[in-house]
Amino acid sequence: MKTITIEGQLRTDSGKKATRQLRSEEKVPGVIYGGAAEVNFAAPAKAFKALVYTPEFQLAEVKVDGKSYRCILKDLQFDKVTDELIHVDLLELVEDKKVIATLPLQLTGAPAGVKEGGKLVVKMKSLKIKTLPKYLKSSVELDISNLQLNENVRVQDVKADNFEILNSPRIPIASVVMTRQLKQEEAAADKKK
Repeated sequence: MKTITIEGQLRTDSGKKATRQLRSEEKVPGVIYGGAAEVNFAAPAKAFKALVYTPEFQLAEVKVDGKSYRCILKDLQFDKVTDELIHVDLLELVEDKKVIATLPLQLTGAPAGVKEGGKLVVKMKSLKIKTLPKYLKSSVELDISNLQLNENVRVQDVKADNFEILNSPRIPIASVVMTRQLKQEEAAADKKK
């Protein structure tokens, strides 16, 4: 799994004035939760780009004050006017402590229903899971090659090895629907009979 390294410095001052000063220096304040203690830090805004502006699930290794923290992105705050990143919350990964993460879904295979003229409609792009840090991966794979025309693949169809899926099991992930052309062809075939 891809890991982004972020070099930051410990934040001693807190409050609006200190935060404004950091942002004027193009730095983003952040907090690391979940470990032995909360760590308040700041890092250059550019350092977060590879972690924030991507559809991929990645780990962040944050180096602050000589210590290194393995983390995942938990929450972001953007300025309402300028749309600049103004705050980052990270969750430290502790080996024996389960974490909740949102992993992207990767659909593999060509659905049988599409080969028959149907159209694939993807309704979910990610899954919320709970697992130990050692089982985190960059995405959850789901084979949809057996998906027939007018069928759905649901959350309950995902094989959950070493993790618990927190989404409702009945939610459809993807379906193959009939296209207008296929409906017209079927209607024409029925009239000929």
